[in-house]
Amino acid sequence: MTNFVRIKLRKSIKQIDADAGDLELSEHDRVVVETGAGPIVGTVVPHVGHVCARLLTDKKLPKVLRMAESDDIRQEELNIRMERDYFQICLKKIDKHNLPMKLVDVEIVPDGSKVVFFFVSESRVDFRALVKELAADLRTRIEMRQIGARSEAQNIGGIGCCGRELCCTMFLKKFCPVTVKMTKEQGLPLDPEKISGVCGRLMCCLSYEFDTYVEMKKGLPKIGKKINTPQGIGRIRQINVLSKKITLEMEDGVTADMNIDEYTPDMLIKPNQQ
Repeated sequence: MTNFVRIKLRKSIKQIDADAGDLELSEHDRVVVETGAGPIVGTVVPHVGHVCARLLTDKKLPKVLRMAESDDIRQEELNIRMERDYFQICLKKIDKHNLPMKLVDVEIVPDGSKVVFFFVSESRVDFRALVKELAADLRTRIEMRQIGARSEAQNIGGIGCCGRELCCTMFLKKFCPVTVKMTKEQGLPLDPEKISGVCGRLMCCLSYEFDTYVEMKKGLPKIGKKINTPQGIGRIRQINVLSKKITLEMEDGVTADMNIDEYTPDMLIKPNQQ
């Protein structure tokens, strides 16, 4: 059994589970957590209890090192102010050098050894002069890290068209490829406004049920094919596997529906039979 707590880190919209060891923690407690990037101050959020660690993650849980002390909190507050100032400084220099990039975020690494600037750009950017000036002014190591539109939305957060928080900020650990084929397979309208997320890319949720639709459509004819029905020959215009209906356009122009269970492979009219 592991005494775990859920931690909210300042620079992460997602919450993490951490091993609290022998510490008795309560909601809103400030703690120092050991992460891959070094010790980071975090806040305990609801969901404190004892469960088996393997039910939470396949990997070893990060450890809560100790309660955050006043020096830790002061440093965290100082980092927040410095990151805000560095953001404005970088914005001015981007404008000065007329660089085609959009600054998204600034992060001071936990050990204070460098400052990372996250930006979005549609093309490659020669930011050597920018880095040189920033390093001279800030007197620290500078890293410019280009991220995609999806990562930008993940960092900023928001509400999707479904009315819920973005999947990428709640639970997605990595982005999966999303294609227009997934949209077509599910019979969704190819309207960019309806199938695009706040990032401007195809919505991640289009991939969630794609494999299920492919499986459910096995053995069914494709859109545009003609089949022979008791009412006559019809061309398939839509297949809705959820409602189990095939929408047909009959030869006289009338639209008719038939149940998927009524379809058999011998109903399909082959090209040489047309």
